[in-house]
Amino acid sequence: QVQLVESGGGLVQAGRSLRLSCAASGSFFNRYAMGWYRQAPGKQRELVAAIIIGGSTKYAESVKGRFSISRDNAKNTGYLQMNSLKPEDTAVYYCAIGRPSTYYPDDYWGQGIQVTVSS
Repeated sequence: QVQLVESGGGLVQAGRSLRLSCAASGSFFNRYAMGWYRQAPGKQRELVAAIIIGGSTKYAESVKGRFSISRDNAKNTGYLQMNSLKPEDTAVYYCAIGRPSTYYPDDYWGQGIQVTVSS
């Protein structure tokens, strides 16, 4: 059973940066695609960014140029670097892993972490 634990969220002013981390248990992290999703109050969960095996990435249009997804397989950890944050980025952020070539991984989920951007 894989467990994912997010960290690095919190309250930040607009224009500032945060880096989210997703630590995975187990030794097969490098075999999974990884993604970050978010869900704002009253809205559906949406994909923010994903990285598949081989390193190709996908981003939501709303975060392109501001967010960057990466992974360190040696540490079984994934990251989401969020720059130039906006109030509309406020949401609960979830990491997930799944099949190696999917840009929408959803086999295992973290518990979520709150990110709040104040104006």
